[in-house]
Amino acid sequence: MASMITLAATAVPDHLRGALTRWLLEVTPELYVGTVSAKVRDELWNAVSKCTGDGIAVLTYPAPNEQGFQVRTAGHRRRRPIDFDGLTLIAFTSPPTLDESDNELAKPI
Repeated sequence: MASMITLAATAVPDHLRGALTRWLLEVTPELYVGTVSAKVRDELWNAVSKCTGDGIAVLTYPAPNEQGFQVRTAGHRRRRPIDFDGLTLIAFTSPPTLDESDNELAKPI
């Protein structure tokens, strides 16, 4: 059975954005919405997760759980979904910081 999905793809290659528009409607830049089968959804996600590169991708789709949806993410991101007693919550990670011990300029020659 087909269901509605949303996919946000930020800073991904242009060829991936073009491929997504074959199946989904780009309602605003980098946000795609459509109704597809679970097989098409999974195949699209496989393509997206392999081609994300330095970008970020987030997929949401209906699921039989308390919240009524599932979340998948790919790429380097500050936000990551975690399971908390059956609920999906978003955990924020702090941005990487440059420690003086890691700084090549701070090391003696």
